[in-house]
Amino acid sequence: MASCSHWWHAPVYFIASAVLAFIAISTAMNSPSNNATIPTRPTSNYLSLNASRTLRESGFNIMATLLLISPEMFFLSPNTTIFAIKDSSLANTSLPPWFLKNLLQYHTSPLKLSMEDVFKKPQGSCFPTLVDQKKLAVTKIDAKERLAEINHVLVSHPDMVLERRIAIHGVLAPFSSLWSKDVYFGWESIQAPICDANSILVSDANGPRIILEWTRIIHLLSSHRFVSFAIGLNSVLDRILADHKNLSSVTIFAPPELEFVASSSPMLEKIVRLHIMPQRATYIELAAVPDKQRLRTLLPDEDLEITKGAGVTQGLTINGVEIAAPEIFSSKEFIVHGITQAFKIARFPNASR
Repeated sequence: MASCSHWWHAPVYFIASAVLAFIAISTAMNSPSNNATIPTRPTSNYLSLNASRTLRESGFNIMATLLLISPEMFFLSPNTTIFAIKDSSLANTSLPPWFLKNLLQYHTSPLKLSMEDVFKKPQGSCFPTLVDQKKLAVTKIDAKERLAEINHVLVSHPDMVLERRIAIHGVLAPFSSLWSKDVYFGWESIQAPICDANSILVSDANGPRIILEWTRIIHLLSSHRFVSFAIGLNSVLDRILADHKNLSSVTIFAPPELEFVASSSPMLEKIVRLHIMPQRATYIELAAVPDKQRLRTLLPDEDLEITKGAGVTQGLTINGVEIAAPEIFSSKEFIVHGITQAFKIARFPNASR
């Protein structure tokens, strides 16, 4: 009787595997053909078949199916490490296809990492994934007990597959939440840790409240016609948080257009930093500030100046730019004011208002 106690798992896993396989095929077919120029490795089918068989034998049926049906989602580099997700976590087939693909690629690194390689990494070190700018962090190492955690998730099945260029490990849970309402916000719903330029952990994604707040802000800016500023903020956010580890409250002045969004990263970063104050200030609080008062920003040695007067029809200007939409977003830590145009950096030789 005991051997039949889980007979009902088979149809559930079969259905989930079939649905997810269909999603994987559809996603791959509808994705841009930028991988068309990547030559198919002769051994990829053989590796996928062997890896899929091993995963299935270890109870990772859904990942086994995906790896067999759509290996191109995983094998995008000469070396690969896959952290396989348990069936119970992927049984929610209502997840959007784009999110599922991003989630799986977030569990895949373009490095080959055996568990011995992981144990050699210092706790708090980060390594890349197939999702651009999203990294994984080694959050716990216990070499004596042979235990490791990635993003605070235990590697429960180490070294399930170890080939010359491929490693596959099983993990107890996904590295990013599947249940957040932010799943529908786009790729930013992947809750990744913040790592600095040296791949050292700066901000932990396991306490993601502040990170999620930034995610909501970026989504809100995009949905309120501040698209270019949202793109600019998103592209430099990791570096800002790396420099300001204790940044817990901010005021953001969001312009409808950001002409430097296509500029070099250092220039764009300066522009975005100029639009962020390291403290929360409501419109009423800004109105109470004395005329010509300097306001500190995240850009060193570059303050903003508040201006009030009878000639200002809407009440307040910052650096000569009107606050046209006060408090379009407000929470305990964050507040966003819409402004009519972007601020200019005085030190730029071609800057003019």
